[in-house]
Formats: sequence, C-alpha cells, structure tokens
Amino acid sequence: MRIAMIGSGYVGLVSGACFADFGHTVCCVDKDPAKIEALNRGAIPIFEPGLAELVAKNVREGRLTFTTALPEAVSAAEAVFIAVGTPSRRGDGHADLSYVHQAAREIAMALTDYTVVVTKSTVPVGTGDEVERIIHETRPDAAFAVVSNPEFLREGAAIADFKRPDRIVIGTEDERAARVMTEIYRPLYLNQSPLLVTARRTAELIKYAANAFLATKITFINEIANLCEQVGANVQDVARGIGLDNRIGSKFLHAGPGYGGSCFPKDTLALIKTAQDYDAPMRIVETVAAVNDQRKRAMGRKVITACGGSVRGETIAVLGLTFKPNTDDMREAPAIDVIRTLQDAGAHVRAYDPEGMTAAQALLSDVDYARDAYDCAEGASALVIVTEWDLFRALDFRRLKGRMKSPMIVDLRNIYRPDDMKQSGFTYVSIGRPS
Repeated sequence: MRIAMIGSGYVGLVSGACFADFGHTVCCVDKDPAKIEALNRGAIPIFEPGLAELVAKNVREGRLTFTTALPEAVSAAEAVFIAVGTPSRRGDGHADLSYVHQAAREIAMALTDYTVVVTKSTVPVGTGDEVERIIHETRPDAAFAVVSNPEFLREGAAIADFKRPDRIVIGTEDERAARVMTEIYRPLYLNQSPLLVTARRTAELIKYAANAFLATKITFINEIANLCEQVGANVQDVARGIGLDNRIGSKFLHAGPGYGGSCFPKDTLALIKTAQDYDAPMRIVETVAAVNDQRKRAMGRKVITACGGSVRGETIAVLGLTFKPNTDDMREAPAIDVIRTLQDAGAHVRAYDPEGMTAAQALLSDVDYARDAYDCAEGASALVIVTEWDLFRALDFRRLKGRMKSPMIVDLRNIYRPDDMKQSGFTYVSIGRPS
C-alpha cells in the first residue's frame, strides 16, 4: 500500500520506516529541508536503537523515500498519516494543534482519489472531527475518511513496540477506512496483535488515558518510596509484592526521580485541560502532575541533604541527563531540575551522558561536560545517578573512589545494592531503601 507520512520526527520516522519494512511504499514528508537532506544522505536526526539500520535498509530497497513536496506525496498515497508535533501550548497547557490543522489544510489541497487521513499524533478528543471539518471546508469535493490511530512507542524501544505491539487502536466509524487500516496493519494482525476498532473519539481518549494511568503508577510508587524511607521499608520489595498481583502488574513500579520525556508531562496536562473544558475535572491526574513536578526538585534537595545540608562550592557529578536510557531526548528530563537545584544551592555540576549532552547544552548553562563517568567523578563530593544507562550499571568502584573527593553516591534509580556499596567503601543513598 502507498503511504504518506506527514512529519519526519520521532513518531513519523519510526512509523514510516516500520511500515516500509512491512512492504508498504512510504514517503516521509517534512517542511525542514535540512532534515530531509540529512535523511536522504543517511543521517538520522534522533537517537533510537536500530533506526538508522532500518531506514538504510528500506531506502536501499526502494520502499522508503523522503521529501519536502507534500502535494506529490499525498496525491500518490492511499493513506496519509499526520505525525506532526502537538506540544503544550504556552500559557494554558492545552495541546497546540496548529501543526495538525495546517497539515490537514495542505493534505486537503492535494487529495485526488479516496484517501484515508490518519491522525498518528497524540491529539485531544474531538481533533479528528476538526480535521474532517477542515478538509471538507477546504475541498468540499474530496473523497476521504479521517481515522484516529494513536501510537504507543517507548523511546529506546520504539521499533520493537511498533512491530510487536500490545494492541493496535483504530478509531473510525467508516467501514471502508477500517478495511484500509486493517490491510496496512495486516502483517501485525496475522501475528495475533490485538486490533481494536472503536469510535474515533474513543481512540483519541485511549492514548491519553493510557499515558495518564502509567504516569499515575510511577507517581504512586514514588510516594510509596517516600514513606518507605520514613518507616524503614524497602520500596523494591513493596513493588515486587504488589506487582505480583496480576491486577496491578510489575511494570512502571520503579521508584525514581519522576517521569519526563515528550509524552507523559505533555499528555497528562492536555488531558487535565480537556477534562476541565468539559466540566469533568480529573483530580487524580491533576495531583499526579503536581506531585511529579515537585519531585524533580526534591531529588536535588535529597542530594544536598546527603552531602550534609550544603553543597556550596562543591563539585557534584551527575551521571545521566536524558529522561530515560537509549534516547537523546532531554524534554522534561528530571536531570534538568536536579541540576538547577544543585546550582541554586551553589554547587558546581559536572555531567556525563552517552547521548544527551548536545541537547543538554541548549537547556543547561554553567555545566561542565565530561568524557566518561570517571572523568565526571574527578574531585566530586558526590556522584548522582539520574539516568540508568547500562554503562553505569557496572562501574569500577575502586577507580571511581580514587577520582572522587568524597566516596558518596546518590543513586536515584536504585541500580546498585546497598550492601555492595558499603563493602566498596561508599556512603550510599538510594530511593525508598534503608541506607
């Protein structure tokens, strides 16, 4: 099937490459000529494991192309996916749909035969209705259907998530459009990936509900971790104990410095604003968002407390900047607030991340960036683990101790065992576990 993917960012590029790998002919479109030029010469603008190889393979085999020419891509397509950004709108927190609406207008002008227009971007309830209205108003004679098809991709594992999804959600009341979407996803459906066809507004809400629920699980276990620290319990054992209940499940029950990234902060806020607009406020989600925002700064204060209440004039080493491992994404990363809190308290911060330092430099000032973990620890009064990259899981403690001013580790991801750290001669502070 011929597919046009409008937007060649994270979602659009991963989705386009995976669809091409299924055997579809995919043209990815973007307004940024520099991005398209880079993609055409094989340079991938984001870090995602396996993506560069997948793109190169499908370009080489002629199924995947890149262009700035939206009309040509759309006129040749049977299905057009909108995968543009929907950032939080400044001032009120609503999702900014201006890119979606502009894409709808441009798509409308290029439609020829019957086309399925698919919103892949994360959008509030009712966006599909507005896209349909815009296209119909722009081209009253156009034959089309608008479908909601939310993505559920985890950064760092996006290709596996696309090819082996928990579910495929298709929101449409149009039978012809449903058949087109089923054919697009047929390679997955044959492998028994559940395909759920719902009303369009329901599909739009599923995405937000899923992310809000996962954000709630993260925030819940973080608050349990706080209680564990006060009563002498172990949050990891608590998480195992409740996670073994199949009504709860073990995923997203890892205590840490709070959630970040491009989805949870933005999507919980957009859901809160939508609920307020419809006079159905979501108090639980409102609290989740507020608690998570407060937690990031609290983790910076935790480091200060571990250092005896003051870090003024001290060097603090920070390992991990991105919001999670296996990505270069710094959006809403907990490290940003942790570092700013330390700087506000007078600390000098040195940081290392295997992929995120370039993006971090645009967000954080007065930070020294190190060559590796050991260079980062040089002369530090404490080393803080903020992101659990694999290369931080087996550090040489003797080498590390020899570099540091004081043998102190604050582990905000609980990747080490307290007994092992004690034997290695470190003062060790973690999350929700006895020191």
